[in-house]
Amino acid sequence: MSIRVLVADDQAMVRRGFRLLLDDEPDMEVVGEAGDGEQAVRRVRALAPDVALMDIRMPGVNGLEATRRLAGLPTRIIVLTTFDLDEYVYEALRAGAAGFLTKEAPAELLIEAVRVVAAGDGMLTPGVTRRVIEAFARSAPPRRSPALDALTARELEVLRLMARGLSNPEIGRELFISGTTAKTHVSRILTKLGLRDRVQAVIFAYESGLVTPA
Repeated sequence: MSIRVLVADDQAMVRRGFRLLLDDEPDMEVVGEAGDGEQAVRRVRALAPDVALMDIRMPGVNGLEATRRLAGLPTRIIVLTTFDLDEYVYEALRAGAAGFLTKEAPAELLIEAVRVVAAGDGMLTPGVTRRVIEAFARSAPPRRSPALDALTARELEVLRLMARGLSNPEIGRELFISGTTAKTHVSRILTKLGLRDRVQAVIFAYESGLVTPA
């Protein structure tokens, strides 16, 4: 079954480029386009794509506001921008985005991101993880969240490693467990904390005080 994608960007040539790239994949289909945030919100609600590629800088309603308006819907959003700026990264993730990529990212990374977020996970590249950490380093120290008490000692270890940007196989190697076991721990953490994916888990780890920027 194909991953249904909507592309939202104010430049027609960019939309066409993404369409050609994604439609060339056997498991993907671009089902719609939008030229601004308002149109993106309407078309996501009408077409219910699995994934929406959302440009940040669009006329009228921008990509961040459109992402906020679509929070709670099944469609997973990957925010795209040519401006690799800290405030955009953090605001995009807080707005509910499942991933953040710059338009300069390799085509292979974009395709991987679509597959990853369509499968229910979040796409957080090392560069984005670093910027999230830097954003917290500049902010006031967070208070410890009582929600952490619901996690076991091993789950807290896993969450700390997630906050460092480690994948499930990397977490497994760090803790001398299998990647499958690490994945099970991650799933339990998300369930216990009521989080959507590992992107939200990374943000929670810093906001709750479990991890502090080094």
